[in-house]
Amino acid sequence: MFLTQRGRFRSRGTESTGEIRGSFVKMPCERKPMRYGHSEGHTEVCFDDSGKFIVTCGNDGDVRIWEGLDDDDPKFITVGEKAYSLALKNNKLVTASSNNTVQIHTFPDGDPDGILTRFTTNATHVTFNSSGSRVAAGSSDFMVKVVEVSDSSQQKTLRGHEAPVLSVTFDPKDDFLASASCDGNVVVWNIKEQSQLISWPLLQKTNDVSNAKSLCRLAWQPGTAKFLAVPVESKVQLYERGSWDHVSTLSDDLLTQLVNVVAWSPCGQFLAAGSVGGSLNVWDVSSKLCVERQKHEKGFTVCGLAWHPSGSQIAYTDTEGCLGLLDGLRTSTSNSTNTASKAAVTKPAKDYDALFDDDDDDRVMDEGQSDTNSPVKKPIAGGDDDDDDDDFLMPATGRVRSRAILDDENSLDTGSLKLGQEKFGDDDNTGSGVVPAAPLVPLRPAYEGPMPTPPQKAFQPGSTPAHLTHRFMMWNSVGIVRDYNDEQDNAIDVEFHDTAVHHAMHLTNTLGHTMADLSQEAVLLACPGTDELASKLQCLHFSSWDTNKEWMVDLPQGEDVRALCLGQGWAAVATSALMIRVFSIGGVQREIFSLPGNVVCMVAHGEQLLIVYHRAPGFDGEQALGVQLLQFGRRKRQLIHGEPLPLSHRSYLSWLGFTAEGTPCYVDSEGAVRMLNRSVGNTWTPVCSTRETCKSKSDSYWVVGIHENPQQLRCIPCKGSRYPPTLPRPAVAILPFKLPLCQTSTEKGQMEEQYCRSLLFSNHFSFLSSSGYEIDEEAQSQSQKDQQELLMKMFALSCKLEREFRCVELAELMTQKVVTLAIRYASRSRRMALAQRLSEIALEKSNQIQEVEPEEEEEEEEDYSSVRRPSGSGQSEAAQGRHSSRRYQEEEEEQEEEQREEEEGREMETDEASETKKRVNLFAKEAVSPVKTNLTPITKGGRANPFKVLGSGKPSSASGQPRVTNILDNMTTSRKSFPLSGPAGKQNKNTVLKPLAPRPKTKTQSTLLQMSGTKASNKKTQQNTQPAADTQKQPEAPPPASPADNTENKRPKTGFQFWLEENRKSITADNPDLEETDVIKEAMGRFRTLSAEDRLSWTERAKTGDAADLKKRKRAEGGAEGAEIEKGQAEADENSAKKKKSLDPSSKLSAFAFNKN
Repeated sequence: MFLTQRGRFRSRGTESTGEIRGSFVKMPCERKPMRYGHSEGHTEVCFDDSGKFIVTCGNDGDVRIWEGLDDDDPKFITVGEKAYSLALKNNKLVTASSNNTVQIHTFPDGDPDGILTRFTTNATHVTFNSSGSRVAAGSSDFMVKVVEVSDSSQQKTLRGHEAPVLSVTFDPKDDFLASASCDGNVVVWNIKEQSQLISWPLLQKTNDVSNAKSLCRLAWQPGTAKFLAVPVESKVQLYERGSWDHVSTLSDDLLTQLVNVVAWSPCGQFLAAGSVGGSLNVWDVSSKLCVERQKHEKGFTVCGLAWHPSGSQIAYTDTEGCLGLLDGLRTSTSNSTNTASKAAVTKPAKDYDALFDDDDDDRVMDEGQSDTNSPVKKPIAGGDDDDDDDDFLMPATGRVRSRAILDDENSLDTGSLKLGQEKFGDDDNTGSGVVPAAPLVPLRPAYEGPMPTPPQKAFQPGSTPAHLTHRFMMWNSVGIVRDYNDEQDNAIDVEFHDTAVHHAMHLTNTLGHTMADLSQEAVLLACPGTDELASKLQCLHFSSWDTNKEWMVDLPQGEDVRALCLGQGWAAVATSALMIRVFSIGGVQREIFSLPGNVVCMVAHGEQLLIVYHRAPGFDGEQALGVQLLQFGRRKRQLIHGEPLPLSHRSYLSWLGFTAEGTPCYVDSEGAVRMLNRSVGNTWTPVCSTRETCKSKSDSYWVVGIHENPQQLRCIPCKGSRYPPTLPRPAVAILPFKLPLCQTSTEKGQMEEQYCRSLLFSNHFSFLSSSGYEIDEEAQSQSQKDQQELLMKMFALSCKLEREFRCVELAELMTQKVVTLAIRYASRSRRMALAQRLSEIALEKSNQIQEVEPEEEEEEEEDYSSVRRPSGSGQSEAAQGRHSSRRYQEEEEEQEEEQREEEEGREMETDEASETKKRVNLFAKEAVSPVKTNLTPITKGGRANPFKVLGSGKPSSASGQPRVTNILDNMTTSRKSFPLSGPAGKQNKNTVLKPLAPRPKTKTQSTLLQMSGTKASNKKTQQNTQPAADTQKQPEAPPPASPADNTENKRPKTGFQFWLEENRKSITADNPDLEETDVIKEAMGRFRTLSAEDRLSWTERAKTGDAADLKKRKRAEGGAEGAEIEKGQAEADENSAKKKKSLDPSSKLSAFAFNKN
């Protein structure tokens, strides 16, 4: 090899191969015997400015000041229990100690001179800038701080690393700072703007400095600051300042261990490196020749390295606390070297080659730097027989490779490509390579517009970074999945917030799973693929009723899992092939579709699937993300079709999920929490900023869950970091929501914020109702009451401010009852013109209520008929056959019930209108609603307990009479065949964080379709049987078996009955063979084809035709209907006395149904 035969010095002895490059003369290099300095552990060393003293620090917490290696009684200063790092400049000694501080002492006296800065954990490395005016310190809390020595309050914090910082180094020109971290990245920062310029993923990831394979102590070339030296494995890579291109690599064929530390000679021409295996190497940077090799006498790791100011000595320390010295390393014996060194400091960088001009013709390895000047490699100057060996040394550092390094960079911090004039400011220096005569070729086009942003990597919401040895794989509303991956164990622990769901599990992670999700049905795990093994998806379906609770799927070769999630009865996986694969919870492959871009993350809730992906390249620090929202219900549909996802300026997505009530929401890196606003066209509304509640810039909140009722943001405070530790178990904090409205410091702004937030957080009630879930009617009623109270307060405030037009705007948002109160307030305030306008609004609202009632009745008929239709394509043939036979039987039995339903509809709507008014009455003295429900879905087979005796999903009227008997039975039955749902054995258990899954209903719970807060299902048996058996339900009352009986019960005829009487003849004429039930079925089909106006006109005719019956019903409070109500309550009294009490006041309201104030 060329390295071992040319320009190399022997390790020991006095032989020299002569002069190399003219400015380094090999002298006999003597390795002094090492001596004990500190206790075992990490040790660092430096020289003072004069070179008189050697200063060391170590694991014993002492700083020792040696007058030479032979000093038997060095002075020492105790700075703490442990000293991790030290720096010395201008007689100021700075140390990083175990009390999480960076201290300063005078030198050599050792007097304390204050604390420069503090961290939340110990600092790992400190360094001075070239002038000694600033100190940079990196810490295990991922932060880098730059502090002014003269005024420690002048601090700048550099954020962006995702793991402890290994080392820091100043640019000699004081513009930039470089840092290396356990997250695997080497980052260059713009100190003034506190932003990342460039980031290189060069190192092996680890979770702590103590576990790092290399300390990766960076070093910037003194004087010209042209190169940044980065130890990468067993080599040292050089990056050029300004262009940030990788221009050269220093290596040695005998150096096989990881390089730990590097240090430049004072002249900037030579670079020394100490390795993990104890090797000490010195390179001539211009020729890339290794000019010196030495070996630690015991082979211990070299962890500290420092050049004497004269360049004649190198002091080094090891991990055993010992100090050593290499002596006899000299520059040229003449003063030419010193002169050249000074010239290097004072001259511009392009004159740096004057140091080597003496033997340009004898240059051997100049192509190493000419790569940066020309896309074509230059031949070696001067022919030589060792050309083949020379090729071995040619570094592959052309433009292609440097671009690949930049393109592969995928750092999460989007400030990493904030490249401005600094990136091109040193273009004049690009010609300062070893060949000054080479023509200048531009490295890139002179484009200075916005630069592409590195795309954000895929991540799993609720997890911490995968390179940590102890990490959270998932923390959600169901439980916690932890991963332990160290030398002793590789295992996964699953813990449930509610142990009634399932007991804790301990799984051996033999496949190396890196992703996980947890639901109340299963645990889903995935591992990336390798060259030999495919990426695997593993599911532990612990809620399965059979014995085989585990299944596994291999993805196609070359396709890796990037994100995964669990819904209710299904699982979804996003892969590197831009595809989404959907499985049933039992392992059946159900759906597959493509994504327009690389997935970022994916979450599920119930039937909803939310996907965020890269829709395009981002520019100037921005991420261009798209979002899709799909619903896998009875009718699969896409709710959001790839619209852009709004993020804060120069931020990235940090958390994605659903609220406990099923509303999509997400958090970005700036702490902005946004929630989907379904009422404004599926837009995203900011509801909270966690950054505002952080006490320090280095603090953050790690979100684990969001609730809409009550309004809670559940998160873990992380002091000085972005992720919580696994041990001790972190505590969950609760943050309030606050919409960023204008002037929230004023009374008006505060009330507006509360009103808008109440509206936003009550949207989920309508969504859950339409999706077939039970809703908390008490909470909904309270929300409406709060909104109306806020409107009334804002109305009063506007009156005081004489803003009458604003008062009218607020009145438009009020209910009719509250408008009446506003009229009274305006009258008492002597604002008669306002009161007159408000009375017109009240009249309009009253008319609207009366118009909406018959329309609602017809719409409900259509809804019930559509719900009865089977789900279709998602069913098996057997299920479809059972469905169709059951459907025809039930439809025949339902005809009479539907007639009775329509007859009762008018009375029911009347009662509902009065009940609605009662719920929003701001001044009601009695309880609004004694009924409390929870979020329990009723229409999915896997959601409701099939053995439950209570009539789930059966509405009952406020007067105690049944409105529907078995319509909802059919709805529940027909929707049980949802293709991706399955039985969930443990779903009736409620977790700490209130997931959507049901828990057993109590006697105080009501169902989804109850129309008033005080109704109770007092005829449970009647709701679960056919109308032919009605005589068993109320033996004391005549059976309502036919429309004739209903008229005898003084119930008004419906519009359908009027229409049927007039059109029966035409129907029977067209179909003479139809029986009575078929005639009714045909009539209902024809009636439903009529327009809404025609149906409304028939309803009005029925209403006017039965005016006498209506009057009777209005005053039936204590009459025959009251007796019927009491009979209907007799059976309920046996079960619950409370239900009867709740029925009495609401039934009386029917007498005032058509009262208009």
